[in-house]
Amino acid sequence: MQNMPADAGANAADAASLTTSSTTSSTTSAAPRTLSGSTLAMLGGLAALGALATNIILPAFPAMGASLGVPVAELGAALSSFFLAFAIGQLVAGPLSDRWGRQPLVLGGLAIFIAGSLICAAADTLGMLIAGRVVQAFGVCAASVLSRAIARDLFDGAALARALALTMVAMAAAPGFSPLIGSALDSWLGWRSAFVALAVAGAALALHYRLSTGETHAPDRRQAVSMGKVVRGYLALLADRRFILSAGAVGLMTGNTFTFFAAAPRVLMGKLGLSSLALGLFFAITVFVVFAAGFLAPRLAKSHGLRPVALSGILIAAAGGAALMAVPATSLAGFVGGIAVFLFGMGLVNPLATAMTLQPFGREAGAASALLGFLQMFCAALGTALASLPSDAPARLLGMVIATASLLGLLLFLQTRSPAPGRK
Repeated sequence: MQNMPADAGANAADAASLTTSSTTSSTTSAAPRTLSGSTLAMLGGLAALGALATNIILPAFPAMGASLGVPVAELGAALSSFFLAFAIGQLVAGPLSDRWGRQPLVLGGLAIFIAGSLICAAADTLGMLIAGRVVQAFGVCAASVLSRAIARDLFDGAALARALALTMVAMAAAPGFSPLIGSALDSWLGWRSAFVALAVAGAALALHYRLSTGETHAPDRRQAVSMGKVVRGYLALLADRRFILSAGAVGLMTGNTFTFFAAAPRVLMGKLGLSSLALGLFFAITVFVVFAAGFLAPRLAKSHGLRPVALSGILIAAAGGAALMAVPATSLAGFVGGIAVFLFGMGLVNPLATAMTLQPFGREAGAASALLGFLQMFCAALGTALASLPSDAPARLLGMVIATASLLGLLLFLQTRSPAPGRK
């Protein structure tokens, strides 16, 4: 696929091609196509539950370690096991939903997530806690990956970009506010209450999905599935420039976000002396930066096109990483400013590039979303490992990781072209 210059014609083509695709969309699905508050709440809940399950337990690590009789450092296995199971599970959930529909995978996955949460709540050993976390991850991965596939089932064009943007806002809110929620639950009711709260959230979300949305993938759009076909499908997506270029950029930018959340306590508590409560408040405040970018992204895309605005977001995020590299190690204001710039850029590029990634793959939305999710988790794991390396200047190291990943994302995204109408 040849590169397309980002001139005025390309800018107009972004919005025009996506809008045109919405008028040619299949009408066989029984699901509504109205971008209502209820639908957005459902999509946001499905997308955010995995992040909520990850970050809500972080403030309770000292209490969990004391209760289970293990050093706090060993509780990192409860995170790494979750991410590994989450990444692998997505690759299975997406294709299965393309064959059997979204509803069985969403409701079944949430039931598994509830069971895993209750196992964690009852855990009296680290091994039992890790087992519960793995069960949690295998369950919630279906909800997370299928939130994008369901959005692709329901919407096209500008509506799809807006749905993904607002869903991303919910995904940003979950890791931002969940440490505060987890800290409060740990203080009032003990660390096990966080897992009980997750089980309740999973049950409420399943009920809301069943009553408000139901199946969105019509039978005439489903495809037979086999191991060989799944593997060939993933290989075909990896070889398709329309997918891999924008998906790679999205994966790198999302990985940067997870890297920031993992590295921020080391910088703010270890180097700058913030308390755990202040750290939680910092995370909560950063959410509003992503809120602003998420609401602004589809509006800018409508005027200027998806691709140019997404490119601008990558450049802004890279500038934020570069700023962190230049910030003095003791400057709280400098760190906060650099992170704010990065998050604003990430908030612009993530929903728009995700829409570009999924737009051409209507029939393969589940597999495409699954592979995109896998790439995001892989980049998150790599970025977190790099930002965790020994360093006397962790903020500078974080800035190097963010800037490098953003520039790599830029190189990939520069080779994309304006999206064409999707295959139904």
